[in-house]
Amino acid sequence: MNRKKKINQTLKSKIKKMNAKLQNSSKPKYVSKAERAAIAAKEAEANLAIGSNENTSANDMDSIAESEEK
Repeated sequence: MNRKKKINQTLKSKIKKMNAKLQNSSKPKYVSKAERAAIAAKEAEANLAIGSNENTSANDMDSIAESEEK
């Protein structure tokens, strides 16, 4: 009886492990701290570039409005 139990236990554990590998994880992929910092730096740089473009376009609009008034 013990031999059969041991064999069945081993087979069940192998099947359980195989099924666990097949399941898709809902957990997001790990991103290291250094990569997160690099991504944040790129986003900050992009935001600065966009902000400076908006300021430039706002200044252009003001100068166009002033030239039309004259």
